[in-house]
Amino acid sequence: MTSGGSFYITTPIYYPSDLPHIGHGYTSVAVDTLARWHRQAGDDTWMLTGTDEHGQKMLRAATANGVTPQEWVDKLVEESWFPLLKTLDVANDDFIRTTQPRHEERVKKFVQALYDSGYIYAGEYEALYCVGCEEFKPEAEIVDGTGPFEGLKVCAIHSKPLELLQEKNYFFKLSEFQDRLLELYRSQPDFVRPDSARNEVVSFVRSGLKDLSISRSAFDWGIRVPWDESHVIYVWVDALLNYATAVGYGDDPAEFERRWPAYHVVGKDILRFHAVIWPAMLMAAGLEVPKGIFAHGWLLVGGEKMSKSKLTGIAPTEITDVFGSDAYRFYFLSAIAFGQDGSFSWEDLSARYQAELANGFGNLASRTIAMIGRYFDGVVPTPGEPTELDLRVQRTVADAATAADAAMTAFRPDEAISAIWTIVDELNGYITENEPWALAKDDANRERLSTVLYTAAEGLRALAVLLSPVMPQSTATLWGALGAPGELTAQPLREAGTWGQLPAGTRVGTLAPLFPRVEQSA
Repeated sequence: MTSGGSFYITTPIYYPSDLPHIGHGYTSVAVDTLARWHRQAGDDTWMLTGTDEHGQKMLRAATANGVTPQEWVDKLVEESWFPLLKTLDVANDDFIRTTQPRHEERVKKFVQALYDSGYIYAGEYEALYCVGCEEFKPEAEIVDGTGPFEGLKVCAIHSKPLELLQEKNYFFKLSEFQDRLLELYRSQPDFVRPDSARNEVVSFVRSGLKDLSISRSAFDWGIRVPWDESHVIYVWVDALLNYATAVGYGDDPAEFERRWPAYHVVGKDILRFHAVIWPAMLMAAGLEVPKGIFAHGWLLVGGEKMSKSKLTGIAPTEITDVFGSDAYRFYFLSAIAFGQDGSFSWEDLSARYQAELANGFGNLASRTIAMIGRYFDGVVPTPGEPTELDLRVQRTVADAATAADAAMTAFRPDEAISAIWTIVDELNGYITENEPWALAKDDANRERLSTVLYTAAEGLRALAVLLSPVMPQSTATLWGALGAPGELTAQPLREAGTWGQLPAGTRVGTLAPLFPRVEQSA
């Protein structure tokens, strides 16, 4: 059964000047898993990711490297950001770059529409600006510098000196949308999730909104303001519009109507842009606001948010080269409550890999396939009349499938995996309790042995379907070893808990360890 509607979901678009670290990977695999789930459930799904390539920070990085800004971003995207998607098995439907003509032309149309409607005016602006954030900083994010920056005002996020900028800019009348935004948050309590993020946004808007500077004239690396080419559009306005321009705003009304509005998953540090500025811009343009904004927490290393300058950024390949992409996806999505901060450690990753993947799921799959090969010549047996033990497994599978779908719908992949893992635990306990190796010693127990191994194999069939959005590689391998009919990703996900879909008589194959043991260096 499908929802019948569009499920359009986005990652934030990433600054390519920062090399991808596990925080970027965390966001990407979370969105990819949610998209895979809805896609396999039959929903009209579209996943977008991309890169944010304009702005002063990018211009300075290109200059420092002796190349043009376009050459610089082309190199970074090709060498770092496209490979990230492959490394983590991200199945995005589109990748947008803000330097693409399709984006630039549609941004101009959107901004021109706001200008024509009277929501943009010219003025002068003087404020402290953080190049790293590409943002004029509010008082709450300005702190006194220490050490080499003593006596200066620095960004609370980057700990780097702020620049006092005074420019003639164009402004968006953000202040006019304060009441409408508060009404949005009141009438749609789940517009911003989790609750902690919603409370932060409501408090910020209640404190009063100022009009937003939406252009810069001190540099030229950006999209030209259509009515005044001496200005470029503020990089955050440019970036936020990618969610609309990528699905046809301004050029393809049919596609835009089909896809929009979207769900946005972002890090909590950029929540305000997405939950305040973005819906206000859409309101001004007469467009629907997003379906929802979900702000996930930070990944902490050594108790601190990852930082390139502090050398705490960890490249995803450092993990995938050892444990594989499925383990990466499973670990970050199951070990951290989605929406809260989470700490990463190699010790925790290794322990969970061994206990849950290698010994739990992987060993369950290997020994079930092996026993069908040994006791039934590799053919899935016909089950007999089920006992209460067998029915308990069936109920666990059905309940887990229902709970997992509800959790994914609520943007809680961690809770979904927890629900699915009840099947792994139930089947491992079921095999231990029924001892098929003992049943195989007496032909009088042949029917019972058939039932036990069919139950284990059918449970694995359900696991393969339910876990395929989380761990696409290992589940595809398991699906092939089970000899199950059809493509795994074509299996109706919301029907995965219906018992008896693996036909008796199916021939299984051999199965190498899904999660080989990893030798840890001293």
